[in-house]
Amino acid sequence: MDFNGSDTIPGPRTEDQLPHTAQAAAKIVIVGGFGVGKTTMVGSVSEITPLTTEETMTQAGIGVDDNFGSASKTATTVAMDFGRISITDQLVLYLFGTPGQQRFWFLWNGLFEGALGAVVLVDTRRLEVSFDVMGRLEERGVPFVVAINSFPDAPRYDIEELRTALDLTPDIPIIECDARRRASSRDVLMTLMRFLHSLAMTGSLT
Repeated sequence: MDFNGSDTIPGPRTEDQLPHTAQAAAKIVIVGGFGVGKTTMVGSVSEITPLTTEETMTQAGIGVDDNFGSASKTATTVAMDFGRISITDQLVLYLFGTPGQQRFWFLWNGLFEGALGAVVLVDTRRLEVSFDVMGRLEERGVPFVVAINSFPDAPRYDIEELRTALDLTPDIPIIECDARRRASSRDVLMTLMRFLHSLAMTGSLT
């Protein structure tokens, strides 16, 4: 999914300083397979100029990296994406997008460290990629929601069909989104925050 087609925040993005009203901050990771829209989501929703570590894809990646559905993709994240969004005047989220190619997954453990929660971006053309992603989050005890990124040529399924296919428990939220759109990406983050709040209220969030 091309970040060039993403929403842009009207006017200049804010400087890196925290809003003076901020009282709490949380680390959120955006995870998923290669080309599912992680960089796009961070870029579309961040109120500061996002930090990206994209490098040009080369012939060396052929046969190593899975670029299904991303034939037009010319760059890939090799370390992380970073952005920030103020959910309220008091609460700020720091967003960390993980690299999607499996050869860079060794970086994930460091990015998961200290994360309050995660968004798992899913491409319905490659549901199988999501299992390893969710498995790693479960191993680390990081709560997550699933966001189905809407690609024009991707098959559409009923939410409960997707829940069954992804082997998700009934409590884990699933939401459809368009990672290029700021409002849609923000809705995903709000879904995650409500989920984390519900876990905290039941004592399930450690």
